[in-house]
Amino acid sequence: MRRISWMLAMVLVLSTLLAACGKKDAAAVVKDLNEVVGEMESYQGAGVMTLHTGDTPQQYKVEVWHQKPSYYRIALTNAKKDVTQIVLRNDEGVFVLTPSQNKSFRFQSNWPDNQGQVYLYETLIRSITGDSTRQFADEKESYVFDVAANYNTHALVRQKIWLNKSDYAPKQVEVSDSNANVVVDVKFDSFKFGTEFEKDAFDMQRNMTAATENGGKVGTDSGAAPAGEGKETTNPQAATEEGSASNPSGTVSDGQTGVSDNAEQQGSEDPASGKGSEEPTSAEPEGTGSFGVIQPTYAPEGVKLKDDQIVEGSGDYSVMLRYEGTYNYTIFEARPQDRAVSLAPSSVVDLGFTLGMLSGDALQTLTWMTDGVEYRITSADLPQNEMVQIATSMQEESGK
Repeated sequence: MRRISWMLAMVLVLSTLLAACGKKDAAAVVKDLNEVVGEMESYQGAGVMTLHTGDTPQQYKVEVWHQKPSYYRIALTNAKKDVTQIVLRNDEGVFVLTPSQNKSFRFQSNWPDNQGQVYLYETLIRSITGDSTRQFADEKESYVFDVAANYNTHALVRQKIWLNKSDYAPKQVEVSDSNANVVVDVKFDSFKFGTEFEKDAFDMQRNMTAATENGGKVGTDSGAAPAGEGKETTNPQAATEEGSASNPSGTVSDGQTGVSDNAEQQGSEDPASGKGSEEPTSAEPEGTGSFGVIQPTYAPEGVKLKDDQIVEGSGDYSVMLRYEGTYNYTIFEARPQDRAVSLAPSSVVDLGFTLGMLSGDALQTLTWMTDGVEYRITSADLPQNEMVQIATSMQEESGK
């Protein structure tokens, strides 16, 4: 009887050891992740991103394409407004495109080499491998890492990343603030390594005209670019209105202001005050489209709206809102006409729903474009994280 009991105990011990041999610890998974990134040539992912930054969560459909060495295409579709923006990186630069509006915005940037987004695989893996204090959990079908968030904003502190055990593809990401509240949540519906993209998948004009050719839809389930012959546009209006970075008559906005270098068109800023010198008027410029006044739902404590005015002088329908108090800043809203401007030194800022450009030193300006409207927040004392929070709070607002 003792012999049988002893043999049974040995069988149980051996079974436990064999089962344990199939498990991986954090170090083994990290080693595998470094190999996956090193050998990775391309990928395509799709899912839903939810921003919990306001009173009402904002949902965006996310589609991500990447091809070595540095081609990226990210389509962000506002589920409520059904408007898509495309963040594109190719040999010509970094673009933010709004195909439905025939508008584009170009950056001088090495994004995302110096700063990534929560839906980029490289960014997630870099966060895991770079955090020596990472926490690790082995769940039924996923490896889960709890690591520091590194998104160049003090509002995002920690993140949990779920990776598929079979191929290390991302399944879900939760980014939290200092109070452990989830601020950003991304759930991937699909993710595929080794996707073969069409030759012009990352071409700016190809992505601008794809929406028109596909009935307003951008992207495909297969991960290939919309079909087309070469890089030549088949939409004469898009070719005329949108142009390219080398076409002075196009609407590619090459700079942080999105307005002409001509002083008569742009208006000047007083560096000391941070307030624009545009002359206010109650009349809307003729021939331009009104979008109302879009006010942020968030303002820093101790700040209040001083006034809002329609601005004349740029040929656009433009609105200026001035805030004063703990911080003093100006919000400028405009629907730019077709023109090109010079590039200016700037850094990329992740706004969640799109990318923005931060330029200036003593007087800083955050610029971004949504639904064909260009926004600028200019201030000499407003911190960057406050700028981002103000910008985020404006996305679900309609013109008043």
